[in-house]
Amino acid sequence: MTPNPFNLAGQVAVITGSSRGIGRASAELLAQLGAKVVISSRKAEACEEVANGIRAHGGEAHVIPCNISRRAEVDALIEGAVKQYGQVDILVCNAAVNPYYGPLLDISDEAFDKIMASNVKSNLWLCAKAIPPMAARGKGSVIIVSSIGGLRGSTVIGAYGISKAADFALCRSLAGEWGP
Repeated sequence: MTPNPFNLAGQVAVITGSSRGIGRASAELLAQLGAKVVISSRKAEACEEVANGIRAHGGEAHVIPCNISRRAEVDALIEGAVKQYGQVDILVCNAAVNPYYGPLLDISDEAFDKIMASNVKSNLWLCAKAIPPMAARGKGSVIIVSSIGGLRGSTVIGAYGISKAADFALCRSLAGEWGP
């Protein structure tokens, strides 16, 4: 019998925005594949629900609430994962916000700044904390979840699309810098 090429036993995965949607599905799948997962979103109760479900199915999960728009909380997320499990092997940058729907020329500076800070800058912060130790060990994986909105124009979620296009560029640049 061939071993499962997707066996993540012994790996530690941090997933932002993992209390629902794509993040939750990612955390559950990574746990099914054997990874120890760190569940994270703004609300601890929602994270605990996901973690309890993972534990009920034999997985290992730890909760660290984090608002990705706050640098100190982002730092605490990665530092807490390392304190709990010793290292981070997989980082899934999934959390994002979209507080504005409407034409780009009507968006307030505050809403635009919130979208860019939460959806792009936070991913840079997360990567800055997680990638150097991965590189020092010679292995690790970073997944930055983007959107078709980063490739297509929209009349109502243009700023969100801009942030997701920036995530594509962030991912390509980090791969160029750290991939080798």
